[in-house]
Amino acid sequence: MRILLVEDEQKVSTFVARGLTEERFAVDIAADGKAGLDLATTYHYDLVILDLMLPTLDGSQVLRRIRKDNVEVPVLILTARDAVADKVGNFEAGADDYLTKPFAFAELLVRVKALLRRGPVTRSSVVRVADLELDRLSQQVKRAGKRIDLTAKEYSLLEYLMSNAGRVLSRTMIIEHVWDQSFDGVTNIVDVYVRHLRNKVDDSFPQKLISTVRGVGYSIGHGTQP
Repeated sequence: MRILLVEDEQKVSTFVARGLTEERFAVDIAADGKAGLDLATTYHYDLVILDLMLPTLDGSQVLRRIRKDNVEVPVLILTARDAVADKVGNFEAGADDYLTKPFAFAELLVRVKALLRRGPVTRSSVVRVADLELDRLSQQVKRAGKRIDLTAKEYSLLEYLMSNAGRVLSRTMIIEHVWDQSFDGVTNIVDVYVRHLRNKVDDSFPQKLISTVRGVGYSIGHGTQP
């Protein structure tokens, strides 16, 4: 899953991003309101964590403009403002949750997972393709009932493929979703990780699910050619 963190305090953004990355999330960071709005309206995110006191564009304005463009993405307000009026105003503007600073990362993580579990309303926590099953909440993967251990990036890649089952995803699309915006590597990193995934979820099974669309990218489906 991919999260956008809009936070101008570097210590806070580094702390939060590191913790979320360790929990297998891909995290993009914006240090001001305008950059955050640009990212939020350009890319698909599963969650936005938004500070209120931001340079260039206030967080409340960012929230309202995100909601005009995207009514589904969950937004968690992360701020030092703890006045009831602030909370009410931002909930009315479309915030889904509100966490005041200072905070414990454990509480932030609980709230993040709760929001991801809730929305969008059509989103299921369990994704299945044939006999392959991925649980977004427990982050466990099973095939034919057998648990498969994945690294953080392998898990993120598989989740993205399974969430778009039957759709061909280009290497650029995969990098933009699975790796954060600061990634400056070459696209063959995707090929490397797809090979790792195939070793774990396909090679031991007669039915191959991950397919290569030559010159385009990769897809996952109900029994495909490698």
